[in-house]
Amino acid sequence: MLVRIYFAEGLVAHRLSTIVTRTGDDGTTGLGDGTRTGKQSLRIATIGELDELNSHIGLLLTEALAAQIREDLVDVQHDLFDLGAELCLPGRTVLAAQRVIRLDACLAYYNKSLPRLEEFILPGGSRAAAQAHVCRTVCRRAERSLVALAAGEPVSETARQYCNRLSDLLFVLARVLNRAAGGSEPQWQSQRSRGQR
Repeated sequence: MLVRIYFAEGLVAHRLSTIVTRTGDDGTTGLGDGTRTGKQSLRIATIGELDELNSHIGLLLTEALAAQIREDLVDVQHDLFDLGAELCLPGRTVLAAQRVIRLDACLAYYNKSLPRLEEFILPGGSRAAAQAHVCRTVCRRAERSLVALAAGEPVSETARQYCNRLSDLLFVLARVLNRAAGGSEPQWQSQRSRGQR
């Protein structure tokens, strides 16, 4: 169950004081402004995918990580909660544009230590890097849902930019984590280069 306790622009959205409310038994769920919507709605699906992404990042944080990477990922978790708050409060903007600029700075910082890509990289390598790739693919799915939602309802440009940039950062972090583990990056080989089978 996704428990939403969101703070936005001085407004405390609806809080759950108990986990078992039974209010969702009819297939609806409450938004932060008190309205109810179907659990099958694209808005709720998108919020759920952001929650799933946050949980996968939480799993990545159980790995042995450099302090800076850990700090940046925890920062991302807070941003994702803010983004969930934004989607839970239709018409409000919660995620600041500066958060995208922060991701750009992280990308520049981590990219400078990496060699140029010569081939496509397969998801894998160390366990931490593989989990970063899982985070990246879940982020891309959440981004697709966000874009689909934006086709019919107002969604901030910052929200879309943030998810796009975050998936790039998770890819770069997977590369950084593989190098930190002393392993090579598994690279894609075409069928021709692997030999016809």
